Parts: sequence; structure tokens; C-alpha cells
Amino acid sequence: MVDTPFGRVITAMVTPMHADGSIDYDGLQNLAVYLADHGHDGLLVNGTTGESATTTDEEDYACVRAVVEAVGDRVEVMAGCGTNDTEHSTRAAREMVACGADALLVVTPYYNKPPQDCILEHFRLVAEAGGGVPVMLYDIPGRTGTALSTDTIRRAADIPAVRAVKDAKGDFFEASRLMSQTDLLWYSGDDIVNLPHLAQGATGVVSVVGHVAGDRYAEMIGAVDRGDLSRAREIHRRLIPAVDAIMHVSQGAIQAKAAMKMLGVISSDALRMPYRQGPPEHQQRLRAGLEESGLLKTGT
Repeated sequence: MVDTPFGRVITAMVTPMHADGSIDYDGLQNLAVYLADHGHDGLLVNGTTGESATTTDEEDYACVRAVVEAVGDRVEVMAGCGTNDTEHSTRAAREMVACGADALLVVTPYYNKPPQDCILEHFRLVAEAGGGVPVMLYDIPGRTGTALSTDTIRRAADIPAVRAVKDAKGDFFEASRLMSQTDLLWYSGDDIVNLPHLAQGATGVVSVVGHVAGDRYAEMIGAVDRGDLSRAREIHRRLIPAVDAIMHVSQGAIQAKAAMKMLGVISSDALRMPYRQGPPEHQQRLRAGLEESGLLKTGT
């Protein structure tokens, strides 16, 4: 068993909204309970999949409070607090911890593309603002425009609160190198490569597809822990249609919300612009993918 303060099956939660775009906090709590009942020992609030780019600080804090109230005694609750403004990020870190967050996710500052030494200092300041709660760094150069260098991650491991990396960069050799050279916990941040990351030693997943496949991912992690890669591959391959339908047909947050409504977990799949639900064929492909993966009964 791996000792982790984040959990091992973590889903980056969508943020349920009413048709007018206001946040459905009751729906958010219902979703949190559903995920806790289906394989999760960790949840991420206010991540990209939660549409954090279009929610206000006050809404973000209220979302953390709502999820902590609903399931804080059952799962680890991690809050996304990273932005491209260090002062904003440190303030958010303090507030989210005050709202009950057990851990923080801090993304590489995006758009302004700071150099590596500035990124490292940004991480240090945000981690200190969190008052010592565990921090997971988020390396996703496709969104931020800047990849974390191996040296930056190695040096970040010396920051006391920094305990983990969510890897959506996909450089498996460097991930393996860092797992061997540091005590950092490694998490797959891309559902397409969950199994490869786990097979070379990752602790867990921070998932979007976990909305519908939390139990399956818990089973996959258990199989890898036992050395049963044959069973882990079976689970991985069975989930390919669902992963494809959620991650490749449209944007992941859009499809995950549609899937949660399709499964009857949330009442609305409303989003905030610039997101909106796609054409009917996207829903059809989503339904087909969920059915093929055994996650939705045919004809439901």
C-alpha cells in the first residue's frame, strides 16, 4: 500500500450548474457523494475540468466548503489554487485551506511563461501560503505553454509541502528518473496514459474519466499493486471506448458533464462560455462509448 495524503483515485470534478450558469451546490454535493461511493479516495475541486477559468474566487471557496461538508470525512479533498498571478494564488491557497481543503493543486503559471527559477519561487510561495498542507504540482505544458524541467521538479521536491506531481506532459523516461531520484508521489494527469504511468510506479491518477470509471480505476490500481498486469490491461482496454468518447470527441469537461447527466448523477449539463454542449452526434458517441465500456446499460 502507498502512503499518500491525496488519495489514489482522484477525479477532477465538474462543477454542476443551473441552466442560467449559476453553480448548483446541491448538485455538487450529490456528485461528490456519488464519486466517494464509486472508488474514489480523493477529489479535486476547482480544477480545469471544474471550469475554474470562469468561476469567481467566492464561488471557488464555496465549492470547497460544499465538497468538504459532503464527503470530507470520507475522502481527501484537494483544491486547485494555481493561477498565473502569484499573489492571487497565495491568497487562494490560504482561503481554500481555511475552507477545509486537505491538499492543494498548483499549476505552472500559464500565458506569461515565466522562466524556471521564477516558477520554482512561485511554487515555494504558494506552498508556504498553504500553511503546510500537502501540495501537488501540475505539469501540463499543452495548456500552460511551459513545461517543468527535470531540474525544477527535482528542486521543488525540497520544498517541504510539495509532495507530488500531476503529470500531463507524458515524458515517461523523465518521470521514471524523478521517481527514482526524489520522494515525490507521481500521478497520471492524462487518462489516455493512466496504465503506463501506473506500471512504472505512479501512485495514482487525477482523472476526468474517473467520473464514470472510478471503480474501474481503483481495480486497475489494485491489480498493478498485486503485479497482475494482465488484469490491469484488461481494465484499460475495456475503458478505451469511454476514454475516447470523453477525451477525444470534444473537450473533457464538456463530455464529463454530459456523461454525469446521462447517468442521472446531475440534473443539468449546463456550462459557462466559452464551453457549451456540442451537437447531438457528440452525445451519441458518448453514449456509445459508455455502453461499449460497460458503464451504461444499452437503451438507458
